[in-house]
Amino acid sequence: MSVRTFTLPEELHTYLLSVSVRQTDLMRRLRDETAAMPRGGMQISAEQGQFMTLLVELIGARKCLEVGVFTGYSSLCVAQAMGPEGRIVALDVSEEFTSVARRYWAEAGVADRIDLRLGPAVETLEALLTEDEQAGSFDFAFIDADKGNYGAYYESALRLVRPGGLIGIDNTLWSGKVADPEVTDADTLALRALNAKLHADERITVSVVPIGDGLTLCRKR
Repeated sequence: MSVRTFTLPEELHTYLLSVSVRQTDLMRRLRDETAAMPRGGMQISAEQGQFMTLLVELIGARKCLEVGVFTGYSSLCVAQAMGPEGRIVALDVSEEFTSVARRYWAEAGVADRIDLRLGPAVETLEALLTEDEQAGSFDFAFIDADKGNYGAYYESALRLVRPGGLIGIDNTLWSGKVADPEVTDADTLALRALNAKLHADERITVSVVPIGDGLTLCRKR
């Protein structure tokens, strides 16, 4: 987990923020409130939120999927980038964390763009795939949840995203632990396996971007 791009020295990261990131006061307040929480390190970096905003605008996304909401910063970035006609289906298990998200979504005027569904995401994704006209209909999906289920989340997202659509997967560099063979905890092993799978997957065009804690981008062919 990393609330900033972990590969950059402090002075360069500060400069990056000063010339790249544009945050509203509301976005800063959400980041500050989240940072003070016991699990505040789960928040994506401000520069990654900005990058995701650009990606959503570039592909003209109007229908997005998010697996793992936390306190809603990434959802807020995507919802604002899509504009009033955009919609997000957002999946999480925590009422506590998403209650923070709901407050900020409402204040930002984007709550009506976000369909929050609470429950285990594997089950919610399976249910979503049974709904009429959902498969192949999403423009963009972002996965940032429990690492052990990343493989399942990716497979579901690949079915839900349209050809030419984009999937973003967070934490794929895992603060460098994926490159250390002595690190063998379950989350690291799951991320290593996913990274190897994506590299070989001919269904997508893939690139790992060293922003935040590592963001893998997969364009569905």
